[in-house]
Amino acid sequence: MTSVSTVLVVGGGTAGNSLAVLLSRAGVEVDLVEVDPGWNVSGSGITLQGNALRVLREVGVWERVEADGFGFDDLGITTPDGTVVHVQRDLRAGGDDLPATVGMQRPRLQEILADAVRACGAGVRLGCTVTSLEQDGTGVDVAFTDGTTGRYDLVVAADGVNSAVREAIGITDRPEPTGMGVWRVPAPRPASVVRTDLAHGGPCFLAGYCPTGEDTLYAYLVEPGRGRDALDPASYADEMRRLAEGYGGAWKEIAGHITDPARVNYTWTQRLLVEGPWHRGRVVLAGDAAHACPPTIAQGAAMSLEDVLVLAELLTTRDTLDDALLTEYRDRRLPRVRMVVDNSVQLGTWMLEGNRDADAPGLIGRTMAALARLP
Repeated sequence: MTSVSTVLVVGGGTAGNSLAVLLSRAGVEVDLVEVDPGWNVSGSGITLQGNALRVLREVGVWERVEADGFGFDDLGITTPDGTVVHVQRDLRAGGDDLPATVGMQRPRLQEILADAVRACGAGVRLGCTVTSLEQDGTGVDVAFTDGTTGRYDLVVAADGVNSAVREAIGITDRPEPTGMGVWRVPAPRPASVVRTDLAHGGPCFLAGYCPTGEDTLYAYLVEPGRGRDALDPASYADEMRRLAEGYGGAWKEIAGHITDPARVNYTWTQRLLVEGPWHRGRVVLAGDAAHACPPTIAQGAAMSLEDVLVLAELLTTRDTLDDALLTEYRDRRLPRVRMVVDNSVQLGTWMLEGNRDADAPGLIGRTMAALARLP
């Protein structure tokens, strides 16, 4: 029993790819369009906590994620000079049979999910997106940039934080900067790096790294956000290396590999939470199109994955697609997503304020305990 026969997924990132697989496996005819002709195979690294791994297992890719990523259960806290002052056991939010965290190269996760989309039989068009949506009571007529058209029971906008579909259907919420900028870079993994270690203080608010495989990691530095034109991208490696030189321990080796500006990514962190309905008629938001937050709890991808798991469950266990179904999807997701967005922003605010007395470990612990419950 499904409430839909045909679905268009706009956006081939983590959320869109996973939804395409979940729906196709249930017998729904799915088309996926992605504006990037390279299918988003880019980025440095990603931290996947247990609740994200739980969804990836449902998608059917956990074994490949486990094989290609780096699983661990601890979090280290260090001083800027690299001295470890505390190691805590992380909660296995996805269940005792999954690690607390897996770090992996973001391009590798994308490749794994893209392979799963191809294998599930969904139609895929790259370098293509939507130009217009016209809907009535029974479906949505869609025109595409490649000149084709199609009609679908439902359109899912999984096209990211700057979603064009969200704007096209008249949802006016927009992402807002939180005041922080994040430097990220992939690098070889020193043998000493077997978990995420975080250093508070030094030249930046936060310096951290996460192992992403047998020989790789990604490293990140969080500082006050700079203006878009403050730095020439050609200087990114020099600037990140300059900041990294203020940290000891494994950072000494990591900094020596920050040489190629093309491999360094600098972004502002943003906050987004669509407070009203997440749908207009038969077009519905999922993932970053509906919500986004700073990576201070490493839950951005997890929240997107949980969205599509809940949406797929509702679409494939009900026999009618109506306003009540899509409202139920939003109502199930909003309290959990709000908690993550608000708590992630709060942690960032404490960093910006230099509040060393804030109970950051307690806030993170309470958040992860709540996320251990099924979405």
